[in-house]
Amino acid sequence: MKNDKKRREALVYHAKPQPGKIKIVPTKPYSTQRDLALAYSPGVAEPCLEIEKNKENAYKYTAKGNIVAVISNGTAVLGLGDIGPEASKPVMEGKCLLFKIFADIDGIDIELDTKDVDKFVETVKIIAPTFGGINLEDIKAPEAFEIERRLKEELDIPVMHDDQHGTAIISAAALLNALELAGKKIDRVRMVISGAGAAAISCSRLYKAFGANEENMVMLDSKGVIRKDRPGITGEKLEFATNRKIDTLEEAVKDADVFIGLSIADILSPEMLKSMAPDPIVFAMANPNPEIKYDLAVETRDDVIMATGRSDHPNQVNNVLGFPFIFRGALDVRASKINEAMKMAAVKALAELAKEPVPEQVNIAYGETRLTFGREYIIPKPFDPRLIITVPPAVARAAMESGVAKAPIEDWDAYEEALLQRSGDDNKVMRLLMNRAKADPKKIVFAEADDLDVLKAAQIAYEEGIAHPILLGNRNVIMSLKQELEFDADIPIIDPNSEEAMERRHHYANEYWKQRRRNGSTLYNARSKMRERNYFGASMVNVGDADGMISGHSMAFPRVVGPVFEVIGRAQNVTKAAAVHIMITKRGPLFLADTSINIDPTAQEIADIAQMTANVANAFGFEPILALLSYANFGSSNHPHATKVREAVSILHERCPELVLDGEIQVDFALNREMHQSQFPFSKLVGRKVNTLIFPNLESANITYKLLKELNKAESIGPIMLGLRKSVHLLQLGASVNEMVNMTAVAVIDAQEREKRKKAKQDGN
Repeated sequence: MKNDKKRREALVYHAKPQPGKIKIVPTKPYSTQRDLALAYSPGVAEPCLEIEKNKENAYKYTAKGNIVAVISNGTAVLGLGDIGPEASKPVMEGKCLLFKIFADIDGIDIELDTKDVDKFVETVKIIAPTFGGINLEDIKAPEAFEIERRLKEELDIPVMHDDQHGTAIISAAALLNALELAGKKIDRVRMVISGAGAAAISCSRLYKAFGANEENMVMLDSKGVIRKDRPGITGEKLEFATNRKIDTLEEAVKDADVFIGLSIADILSPEMLKSMAPDPIVFAMANPNPEIKYDLAVETRDDVIMATGRSDHPNQVNNVLGFPFIFRGALDVRASKINEAMKMAAVKALAELAKEPVPEQVNIAYGETRLTFGREYIIPKPFDPRLIITVPPAVARAAMESGVAKAPIEDWDAYEEALLQRSGDDNKVMRLLMNRAKADPKKIVFAEADDLDVLKAAQIAYEEGIAHPILLGNRNVIMSLKQELEFDADIPIIDPNSEEAMERRHHYANEYWKQRRRNGSTLYNARSKMRERNYFGASMVNVGDADGMISGHSMAFPRVVGPVFEVIGRAQNVTKAAAVHIMITKRGPLFLADTSINIDPTAQEIADIAQMTANVANAFGFEPILALLSYANFGSSNHPHATKVREAVSILHERCPELVLDGEIQVDFALNREMHQSQFPFSKLVGRKVNTLIFPNLESANITYKLLKELNKAESIGPIMLGLRKSVHLLQLGASVNEMVNMTAVAVIDAQEREKRKKAKQDGN
C-alpha cells in the first residue's frame, strides 16, 4: 500500500500541473512588436553576422555558454538498466533540473535512439555547436568509455560522463578525508573495488591519480577477482588486474583497509567486514541498497568509517556535489575540456569544505544538531550553500593553470559575487551583516540561553566570531545543553535568580529605581523585577556590562518589549520607537516598517518611521528608495487612512529632500516599475527600484512580512528595533536559529555604530 502511494505520488509529480520537470523561459522582453522584431527578424540578423565573423561571439550573443546537453541512450539507467531512450527521459529531465537549481545552468535533455558507438558520437558532434558543454549520462560500459574518449578528443567544449567521473570525484574527496581520520596513507592502503563498470574504473583511476598504489588494489566483477591470468579481460579491466592468487571477495577483503562498493546489495557480509584491518573504510555505494547495510556495518565494527549512496545515512556519496559545480567552473572560463587537473581540483575543494564549520541551515536541512568534521561527516551535504563558491572557482583555476581556459577570470571577487547571485538566494545582506559583525564583535546578552535553539545561535555567533555571548538562564540546563551541542567554550553564564547574581541584581535595581522612581516604582519592586531575565539583560546593556541584547524567541512580544522600554527607553529626540524587517527576496532585499510596534501611526509618526528605516537601509549599504503605501494612489481617495500617508510624504519631502520617496501608492505600482512609469510618470520613483516599503499601520506591515516569509519562503531579518537608546533587538516568537544569528549580527552592528557615534561626538568636543 505504501509503495502504491509512492508510485502514485511520483506519477502525479511528473504529470501535473504540466508534464515534465523543465521548460524554456524567455530572458528578453517580448511584449511588443519591437521586442519581437529584435528577437527574430529582422534584428536577429545582426548577431548572426557577428558570429559568422567569429564563432566565439556565440558566447556573447546567445545562451550557448550556459547550456549543457544531458545526453543518453538509456542503456544503463541507474537501478533500471537498459530501458531505452524514451523511458530514460524523466531521468535526464531530472538531471537538467539539478543543473539549474544547484548551479543555474540550463540543461537540455537529449535522448538518442542508438546503441551504435559511431552513430552516437557522430550525432553528438553534429549538434555540439548548440551547447557550451556535454554531460553524458546512463550509457552502459564499455561503450561509455569509447564514446567519452572520442568526444573529448574531437570536440572543443567540456565533455564528461557523470556516471564515471561524478562518483569518482565525490568518493575521492570522501576517501581523502576518511584516510586522514583513520591515520592512513593512500599510497600504502590495501583497497578492494567491488564492481568493474564505468564508475568503478573511473574511481580507481582517480584514486591512482591521488597516489593509490595499483599493486595494492584488487578489483572484482560478477565473475570474481580480476586476475591477470584470466583470459579475455577487456582493456579497462586489465588495467586493474591483480597478480594475487585469490578468487573471491572474502579473500580480497581480508586485512584490507578500504572497500569500494559499486556493485550489488548485501555482497559484503559482517564476517568479511570483521576480517578487514583496523579502522576500515567502507564505501558501499550500490543504490538503492548498499553492499552492506549502514546499521549492520556500524553495529559490526565500531571503528568503521562508512559511506553510502543513500541520503538517509551519514556520508552520502551524491553526484550532485560535483557535476553542477564542475560544469559551472568549466563554462565560466570557456574550458575546451574537463581534464584531470580540473577533476582533482574539485576533489580537493570538496575535501577541504568538509573541514569547515557547517552553516546552521545545513544542520536544519538534515535534522542535525551540529555537523562537524569526523567519521560521520567526511563530505559536504548536497544542500550546503557554500558549494557554489567553493567548487567552481577551484575548477576554473585548474582550467586556467592547465591551459584549457579560453576566457580566464581576472576578478575573482566579482566572480564569487556572480556565483552567489546564481545560487538563487540574494545573500548580500547576510554576508554584509556577518562581515561587519566579525570586524569588531561585541558582548551580546542571550536572554533565553536555556533554550536549545537560542544556545545554538549563541554557539554559532561565538564560533563564527560574530559576538561574545553572555548566556542568561538556568546554569544547570545551559551546561547540559552545551554538552549536547559539544559547545565547550568558556563563556559567561548568569542565572538572574542565583545567589551569585545578587550583587548584580541590587546594582541594576538601584539604577532602574533611579530612572523610574518618579514613575511609581519602588526599590523593592525594582529588585523583584531584576529576577526576570529581560529586565536583568536590559539592565546589563543599560549600565554597560554588555553591548547589546536579543530576546523574544519563546515569549509573546509585549512581555519582552515592556521591560526593554522601561529599562532602555527611547533615544533622545525620538517620540516613537518602531521596528523594521528586512526580507530577502528574489528581487533583492526589501526593508519593511513598522512591523511590530505602532498600531495606527499618525502622519508625523509615519514620517519618523520612514526616516529611521531609511537610515537602516543606508547602514546596510543600500540607497533607500521609499514607497509610502496605501490602498490609494496619489490622491485618488480622501479617506483619512489615505490622507495621513499623503501628509507624511509632504513632511518628508520638506524635511529630507535628499531622500528618494513618494506616495501614497499601492504596493503593486510601487514594485512594478513598468506599471508605475506608465501610470504615474510624474512620480519621484519612476525608473527607480523600490527597496523600502513604509506601511500605513501595523496590521498591513505585519501581515505582509509574514506572508512573504511563509508563501515565498523569503528569509527575514528582524524585527530590527529603531529609536532605542541602546542596542536591544527583539526576536519574533519561534525565530529560527538562522534568524537569531542574523539578529545577533544586527545587535553587534548596532552597538558598533553607537560606539562610533559616541567616539565621534567625544572627538568633536
